[in-house]
Parts: sequence; structure tokens; C-alpha cells
Amino acid sequence: MYRKLFQLRQPTTQMYRTEILLDRLWVIGLLIAALTLYLANLGGLPLRDWDEGIVAQVAREIALAPEGSLRWLYPTLAGDAYINKPPLVHILIATTYSITGIINEWTTRLPGSILTALSVPLLYSIGREIFPRRLWAIFSALVYLTLLPVVRHGRLAMLDGAILCFFLLTIWCLLRCRRDLRYCLGVGIGLGLIALTKGVLSLLLGAIALAFIAWDTPRLLTSIYFWSGIIIGSLPATFWYAAQLLHPNPTYVQTFINQGILNQSLKRIWDRVDNHAGPPWYYILEILKYNWPWLIFLPKSVILAWENRNLSWAKLILVWSSIYLLAISIMITKLPWYVLPIYPALALLIGAQLAELWNWPSSKPFPRYWFALLSILIIGSWAGCIYFARFAPQLETDLVLILAAIALTMSIAIVLMFKRDLQFIIILFWGSYLSLFLLMNSDNWVWELTEQYPVKPVAQMIQKSNIPPGQKIYTSYPNFRPSLNFYSERQVIPATQDTLEKIWQTESSPYFLLRSSFPKKINLEPVQIIDRVETNTPKPEASWVLITKGKY
Repeated sequence: MYRKLFQLRQPTTQMYRTEILLDRLWVIGLLIAALTLYLANLGGLPLRDWDEGIVAQVAREIALAPEGSLRWLYPTLAGDAYINKPPLVHILIATTYSITGIINEWTTRLPGSILTALSVPLLYSIGREIFPRRLWAIFSALVYLTLLPVVRHGRLAMLDGAILCFFLLTIWCLLRCRRDLRYCLGVGIGLGLIALTKGVLSLLLGAIALAFIAWDTPRLLTSIYFWSGIIIGSLPATFWYAAQLLHPNPTYVQTFINQGILNQSLKRIWDRVDNHAGPPWYYILEILKYNWPWLIFLPKSVILAWENRNLSWAKLILVWSSIYLLAISIMITKLPWYVLPIYPALALLIGAQLAELWNWPSSKPFPRYWFALLSILIIGSWAGCIYFARFAPQLETDLVLILAAIALTMSIAIVLMFKRDLQFIIILFWGSYLSLFLLMNSDNWVWELTEQYPVKPVAQMIQKSNIPPGQKIYTSYPNFRPSLNFYSERQVIPATQDTLEKIWQTESSPYFLLRSSFPKKINLEPVQIIDRVETNTPKPEASWVLITKGKY
């Protein structure tokens, strides 16, 4: 009798072990694929304004701070208190600087890239918690892996890739704690990490998590273990905010409240910050611009989720996407990367639809608008490929290869769709990944760098000069360039023509960074030219000169 019971249990145990092994293999495979994409050519391009330059400079000041200075707790930017954002990501970058002994683009972007890459297997794990079959989780993770905005911003030295990782950790622990309350601690840790990265954003993302639980598993809201885990996990974030409010300098505390909490966080809800604003549909346009070809399947994905709104996976996606999109849309301040936390929900939504499509009857035709949208992508990509290969002012080999890869992918996919061959889904996954890999290995993945003059030649000129490290340099260029400050290790401050003339007259040894033709426009006599540099750009600001007062 016992032998029969053992024989009955053995296949179940073996199947369970096989399932665990398969999940581990998929997690490892997705992580390797993500790291390959996120680390490729990571240090190949200079840091971008604004966020990258500021984050790198704050991290460097933490890494180079004297021992016992508590710079990690009270970070600085150019010697002044930095209270714009909590310093978790800056500390991680500073730690990378200290461990490697290298301060460059690669070490600056490395922590955020690794965290964003970790979010890919985390999304797969979330899919395994909510979806009925593994295929749904696999397709969701592959969609998420090949979303251009996630890959691009996740590779930059910004805070948003870390936010994706921490929020997905929170959601995964939230799903697990429905049957194991020990994971409630993980929910608190995840929300605490978000609070240590972007402050009050943790309140919005925490509200999304609680709204899902209230709809799906309301019994947890009355559990003392649930709330205890969240409170304990959030203690490090609580201690950090307490340390800011208990700073011995009352001026620091007042500045932290006014700037760090009100102006730089809450004020973004009802007022524009740094003139970044847009209409309520701003983020819908952002989603529509950069997430092809997966948006082809979005309409049917939404219908599928709504039809299954009594299931946990649909509840999570609907609550997540609707609350977050509504919240950022009504905010006055608009920035492209604010929409990133909605992309995991979008990937889960489209992945579920693609998994359902995998069982599509061979006799049933695909929707006509799929062919229409895919045809537009094919025409656009082939046209771009031909233009950059034959008609552009200069040959852009990288762009030609990227657009050719996209065009070939879409062309093969539409042929398979006409044949009703479901392998077109695999082609879209592979082609999208290859296209992104080519883009990340090119000089075009940080395309904002072409909008202003390159800072590295100018920064090298400033570094070679004998200007003291703490000396301010004034420039005629109207825009503040944090990346220039980082590379030059000086503060380069924009100033108007009148301000430059006043500084020249009042200071004994002023330092100006000007376009070569600019000194002729104002009265700067006597002038001593320290150095000049050509930035090899066709723009008027291609030639720069560094000057100070000369002797009569």
C-alpha cells in the first residue's frame, strides 16, 4: 500500500522539480539576454544632460568625500547640499567608482543598467504568479525585453531603471504574500527602495499595489502581518527622511522641505517645473511613438484583459495601467521618462494576447488592421534605410543596418502572417531584439547628444588650463550643461551679455568660455586667450575659446 502511494506521489514531485528547473533556466536565460543588451557599448557615448551629468557629479562627490564626512547621507552638488532626489542610485554609482577606481561613462551607467536588466526576469516571475501558463510569462518578458524606451532609459545613468526594478520586486512580493505572508517584508523593502530613489513616487506606486490587493485579495488589508512587513521593510527609508529633518542646521531642514519635498516633488503635480509641461495626452503620444511593433496587438490585448477582469492577472494590469496613466496625465510637469513604470503592465498585457494568439485557429484570418499597421512600419523602415544609404548628407552606416534589420523583420513577419503561420511572433521577438542590439552598439542610442555641442573637447580644454578647481567659469552659451561640469570638474555657468560685461568689470580674474566670435561683440579688454578648441560640428558653436583678463 505504501509503495503504491509512493509511486503516485513520485511523478507529481518529479513534475514539480521539472517546473522549478524550467523556471530557473528561463530566469537565467532572460537575465543573460538582458545583460547582453543593456551592457553592450555602455560607455561608448558621453553622458547626457541633464540627469546623467548631475547624477554622475553627485556620485563622484560622494566617492571622493573624506572618510566620516557623511556625504552619502547628506550628498552635495558642487559643494552645495543636493536635495533634489534621495541618493540611493548615486550611492550605488559612487560605490562602483570606489570599487573599480574608475570614473567614466561605463562605471556611471553600470548600476542602473544592471538593475534594469534584473527587472526582465522579475517580470517573468510576476507572469508565473498571475498567468495560468508559462508561455504567457515568457511572451510578456520578451515584449518587455524589446521595448525601446525601457532599454534606452534603463541604460542611462538615471533613476528610472532602478524604479522599474524596485517596483517589479514590490509587485512580485505582493503576489507571493497572498499565500506566504513572509513576502510582506519584501513589499516594504521594495517600496522603501523606491522612496530612497524618487521620494514621493513610492506613495503613488504603493497606492497602485494596495488598490490591486483591495480588489483581488482584500483579506490582506486586515492582516497585522501584512502591515508589519511593510512597515519594517520601509524603516531604512524612514530613517533617511528622519535624518534630513533632524539635521543640526535649521536652514538645511527648511531647504529640504521647500525644495526636496515641495518644489521638486509635490509641486510637479500642480505646476510646471523647469518649463516641462504638456497636454493631458502627452504620455499617450509617448507610448505611441516608441513601442512598435507591439502596439499592433494592443487593442485586442485591452479587450482580452477587460473580458477577464474577474481574474487576478487582468485586475493587476487594469489597476496598474489605469491608475498610473491617469496620475501622470493630470500632472502639470511632463517628462518622457515619467511614463516608464507603465511599460511592465503594457508588456504583461500584450504578452497575454500573444500567448492567446499562439493558439489561434489556422482557418481564422488575422485582423486586417494588423496588416495595415505592419505595412506602414515596413514602408517607413525601408524608406529610411534607402534615404540614409543614398540621399543623406553623409553615409550613416549604423542607421542603415538598424533600419534594414527592422525592415527585414517586419517584411518576413507580414509574409508569415499572410500564410497564417504563427512563427511570425518569434520573428518579431528575434528581429526586435537584434535591431535594439544594433542600435545600442551604434553612436545613435543617445540621440539627444546631437542637439548641442559635444562637451568632451571643451571639457578637456578646461581641464588642461591652470584654472583652480573651485573657480567658476562663465559662458555665453544659454543652456546649463551638467555634463560639461562633470567632465571639466569646474562649474560652467550660463550668463547673458550684460552679466558677462558686469563680471568682467568687477572681478579681478574672471574666466569666460565663449564662442570664438563672441568676444568681438562686447567690450572685453584686455583679453588673454588661455586656449581654444574646435568641436568638429557644423554648428556656429563649433569653435570655443577660454579667456581671462590680460595685462595692459
